[in-house]
Parts: sequence; structure tokens; C-alpha cells
Amino acid sequence: MLGLEYILGLYNMQHIELAEKLGIKKQNINLWIKGKQNIPKKYLPVLEELFGIDKEYFIKELTEIEKLEIQKEKLKKDLKPVIKNHEQQFMIGEINDLVEVPIYDKEEINTIERNIEKAKLVSKFKEALDIVDNNPYMDTYKLIIELLEKVQHEVVLHKTIEALAHYYEVLPDWVVSEPEQEEFEEEIFEVFDDHNF
Repeated sequence: MLGLEYILGLYNMQHIELAEKLGIKKQNINLWIKGKQNIPKKYLPVLEELFGIDKEYFIKELTEIEKLEIQKEKLKKDLKPVIKNHEQQFMIGEINDLVEVPIYDKEEINTIERNIEKAKLVSKFKEALDIVDNNPYMDTYKLIIELLEKVQHEVVLHKTIEALAHYYEVLPDWVVSEPEQEEFEEEIFEVFDDHNF
């Protein structure tokens, strides 16, 4: 679905209404949405200003994450939330690091932020599965899913995953969830080293 069509649906705006705001015919909007005609560049800044959404979103096929980002921007515009405080969260990306994440006074915004983060994790997990066509580690992925379904609340699972992240330098040494984690990791690293892992 082209971004313009999604945004119009989200804002409950009819094609005729947008056409009037842009001073053009409704048929132009229909042609843009059907992909028979590109949105002229002169209208992109107008659309960006009108909806408060980056102009790039209007002209592309949207991913699920981008749809959530657009929903978040609409919620921010509608609810005008205030940042109550910040929470430190570990972000995985080009640079794995702790970042300050805003916590809003409107739970709808916090919920959509969590949904965006979940969608990003699902996308990264899918990318990891798709690295090779005949992935030799499918059994490992199946075990990860089973662990997440059955024991995701268990402390030992979290401690072990954090230890693995430190061992393989995915997580910087200075990022530690709790004081006893370092002792746990020293012991588990001895096991890894004893088995030449």
C-alpha cells in the first residue's frame, strides 16, 4: 500500500478533501494512489506540513514498522503527550549501546513505542533466519523460540543470554544488568574456555 493511501485512511480524509486542500482535482489523488502517476515534488512539502509526517512516507510502499511510526506521529499530534522521564534501554543497531528512551504521560504513546520496538525485533529475527537459504542453525532458532515461549521470565535465561552477549562482544563490557552478573559471567566463561568454545 502506498504511503499516501495509508495516511489518508489513518487520518480519515477523503480524496476530495485532500484535493481541495491542494487545489487540484480528485482524479489526481486517485492516480497517485493507484500508482499511475507520481506525486509531483512540489506537493510533497505541502503533504509533509499538512500531516506532520516526513514527505518520504507518502511516495513509498510502507513496511509494518513505518506504519507504526506514522501512527505514533499521529498520536503525538492528537494527544500532545509530555515526557515524564527517561528510561535507559539497550538498543541493537550499528552501534550497540544504552540509549535514553522517553516515557510519556500518555500510555497510548508508550504502547506504540513498545510495539515499534517489538516489530523491529521480529524483523531482525526474520533477517537472521534468512541469512542463508538452508540455514544450518534452524534447530537453534527453534530452541530460542521454545525458551521464549516457556521460560522467558526465568532469571537464568536472561543471565545466560547477557553472558553470551558479553562473551561475543555484542554487548559492551560496561553494560551490566545487575552486580552479581559479573560473577555469573566469570564462572560461565570458565566453562566456555574449558571446552574450547
